[in-house]
Amino acid sequence: MSQDRICKSATKQRASMQTRIRFSSISTLTNSITPPLSSATMARTISYITGSDLLSLKERASVAIVDVRDDERSYDGHIAGSLHFASDSFQDRMPNLVQTVKDKGKDTLVFHCALSQVRGPKCARRFADYLAAGKDDAGIKSIMVLERGYNGWEASGKPVCRCSGTTCKGGC
Repeated sequence: MSQDRICKSATKQRASMQTRIRFSSISTLTNSITPPLSSATMARTISYITGSDLLSLKERASVAIVDVRDDERSYDGHIAGSLHFASDSFQDRMPNLVQTVKDKGKDTLVFHCALSQVRGPKCARRFADYLAAGKDDAGIKSIMVLERGYNGWEASGKPVCRCSGTTCKGGC
């Protein structure tokens, strides 16, 4: 083997070893500061759900759809059976949401706004943080955000409701 090849091989081995050490250290550090998962920790994780997945999931009695749009709900329509908690007053109404989902026996919440790019994810995060702070034990197991929001839901031909009121009866 030539001297150049030996140097290149040694350099690659050293870089590989440094990378393994770095990842090993990060993994050890991460494992040492990550607490075990509890129901409160699980509720803090927010995931996204597609309209198609929500359509099949919403048939479960334990799923609540939370519409955080403001005025547009009254003229654009909404997803049948959704709860309306406008984003502009959401912070103040979180205890009401907790009580509503407790009363209805819901453990999975799906938040959305028009596009689910700002208000929906922001309210979902606020609610997750509220639960994580232990302000209420709502029994929430999962918090999600509807991909593409209400506009994507409607544009893909999913069923919409045009009834009025803050709580849709779902009979639309």
